[in-house]
Amino acid sequence: MTETQSGNPIRILIADDQEIISTGLKLFLERENFDVCGEARNGTQAVELSIELKPDVILMDINMPFMDGMEATKKILAQMPNVKVIMFTTFSNDESIFGSFSAGAQGYCMKDISPSQLKYAIHTVYSGAAWLDSKVADRVLRSTEASSKSATAKPLKTSASQSTKKFLLTDREIDVLKLLVEGCSNKEISARLIVSLETVKSHMQHIFEKLRVADRTQAALKAIKEGILESE
Repeated sequence: MTETQSGNPIRILIADDQEIISTGLKLFLERENFDVCGEARNGTQAVELSIELKPDVILMDINMPFMDGMEATKKILAQMPNVKVIMFTTFSNDESIFGSFSAGAQGYCMKDISPSQLKYAIHTVYSGAAWLDSKVADRVLRSTEASSKSATAKPLKTSASQSTKKFLLTDREIDVLKLLVEGCSNKEISARLIVSLETVKSHMQHIFEKLRVADRTQAALKAIKEGILESE
């Protein structure tokens, strides 16, 4: 379960300036048969160790000395675009969330996440899917709604049905998008919706085209920001 496609354990680099958190993560991950290949105490060291150790997944804190996690993520992905980065943080503000994904992170976890969910998040991101902590999704939705209501010169936030019409998404594409936001892989979406993998891939391509995004992470963020999946 914790192995790569080659049969080796998923290699993880922990980047966190708090030793007690890093140590606790290392103990948990090794118990779950992940390979913790290194620990960085600041952003600069995270970049250096990433290039040296070539991890599969990086658990990246945002607030670190010398270089923050977002800047470190940009530098790492510029040289190692196949590395998967999960932000592991206490921050749930819009700037941190959207700044992290803009930097290239594929996952965003709050530090109070349950061990089982963290394990699932790592596998989800390693497989190529986006992963958003449910608290992050709620924060983004609340922020969007608040800003809409405070803008007196603008109409109120559009409903989910209006957003759906705006992007011309079909009911089945909405079903696929919901599961994408939950962090499901294409294979999991195929099983959940009882459709072929090729059908899921086709729906994904249509979703990307209609939302005008390039990948799953951008699609998930846009769905949340636009309120596409909210109940009316």
